[in-house]
This record gives sequence, C-alpha cells and structure tokens, in this order.
Amino acid sequence: MDASETEIQALEYGQDVGDLSRKVRLVRGFTFEAAHRLPKAPPGHKCARLHGHSFRVEVICEGDANPETGWLIDFGEIKRLFEPIMNRLDHRYLNEIEGLENPTAENLARWIWAHLKAELPPLAQITIAETCTSRCEYRG
Repeated sequence: MDASETEIQALEYGQDVGDLSRKVRLVRGFTFEAAHRLPKAPPGHKCARLHGHSFRVEVICEGDANPETGWLIDFGEIKRLFEPIMNRLDHRYLNEIEGLENPTAENLARWIWAHLKAELPPLAQITIAETCTSRCEYRG
C-alpha cells in the first residue's frame, strides 16, 4: 500500500495522518430579506431609491482542525453566533440600523464583521451577495 492509500485509510478510521495539513476553510451560508437605499449614491442612481434584496451572507472561518474532534468549529456554533445579527437584519430597513445609515454591501460586510469577530476568532471573511452576480468579500 502506498503512502496516499495509508493516509486515506487512516482518515477513514479517524486517525492522525502525520504530515497532512490540518488547515481548513469553513463556509456557513445564510440568507435574509431587507430593504435599503444608498443615500450617498450619485443623483439619479437607481440605488438611491428604496429597494430590497434577498441578501446571501457567507461566514468564512479558517484555521487548523482540532486533531481530536477533526473540526475547526461546529457549523451549529457559527449559526448560533450569527443568529442575533440575522435577527437585526432580516425583514428590516437597513438604513434605520445604527452603523448602517449608508448600507452598501461593503459597509454591511464590515458591520457584520465588527459584530461577529470578537466571538468568532477564526473568522476570516464575510461575503455579502445582493444579487446573483454582485457580491462583496471583506477580510477584516
């Protein structure tokens, strides 16, 4: 049996595989509905008018998986930590939330980071998608 087959077999049995990296990147997705307008958009810009989005958020964590548990962090823990933030955003007018008076995707990503990073140390990135083709990636 060559080395790669040995490593695969060890992983199947939950054993340490020596030199393989434990570096992982976890992505937990969320969606919420909200309305906003961009008060600093140029005159006549469509985003200056009130409109809404089905926002998609990705909370991305990076680090080394624990050799005992095999994971970096439980996906349920990411959900638990994000839930209070989600409750402040879902079905709201974002401009009325303190710190989001100009709720661009960039500012929303930074705002979420600021409210999550202290409780989620492996946080590496927040991704906000307003549409299927437009998103912001914030890495702190």
